[in-house]
Amino acid sequence: MKIYSIYDPEFAPYGKVLEGYDTKPLTDTLTAVTPLPEGVEYVPSQPELEALPAANLIAANAYGGMPVQLGWCSGHNTKLNCLEYHRDSELNCGTKDFILLLAREDEIVDGHLDTGKVKAFKVPAGVLVEVYATTLHYAPCSAAAGEGFRVLVALPRGTNGPKPEITALNSEDKTLWACNKWLLAHAESSEAGQGAFVGLDGVNIDIAGDI
Repeated sequence: MKIYSIYDPEFAPYGKVLEGYDTKPLTDTLTAVTPLPEGVEYVPSQPELEALPAANLIAANAYGGMPVQLGWCSGHNTKLNCLEYHRDSELNCGTKDFILLLAREDEIVDGHLDTGKVKAFKVPAGVLVEVYATTLHYAPCSAAAGEGFRVLVALPRGTNGPKPEITALNSEDKTLWACNKWLLAHAESSEAGQGAFVGLDGVNIDIAGDI
């Protein structure tokens, strides 16, 4: 699979680089407080990250004053498994290079997405990147064989919290998996085994041979 850079023009529909932020306190804190499991672990809100001055800047500048949460996703991964989206952009920043597997919400047809639409993008260490609300994404992937990742995940506060109790009004509602989180799972994923809507058709992409 071809791995693009977030500085390539192909990234423009999916997100953009946010310039002007000093990310070193964020990456230093990620290194200090986050584990590096063999699998993937996600924590939506980490007090040590949210206590940094950068957290106030992200809330004020990147989110225009909205309340936000700063958490992390860490571990080892090379597979797609699922794709999710939110009603708001997500910000990521890693202590090392990492790879995002992305698609676009407008590529969903009748609730399903062909995994052949997915593209891979490498994010350099320390770069703060915005992933648009209309971009399908999920857990980061390692950028080098055997190397893990520690990635900041900034989102509006409450995102990925408990799923609200709703009465389904349309087909999208069946993909709601948590607060502000709509999820399409591949049949091979553990999320599918937990009851997530199976909406990814095709190969469950694995970039292990491409890094």
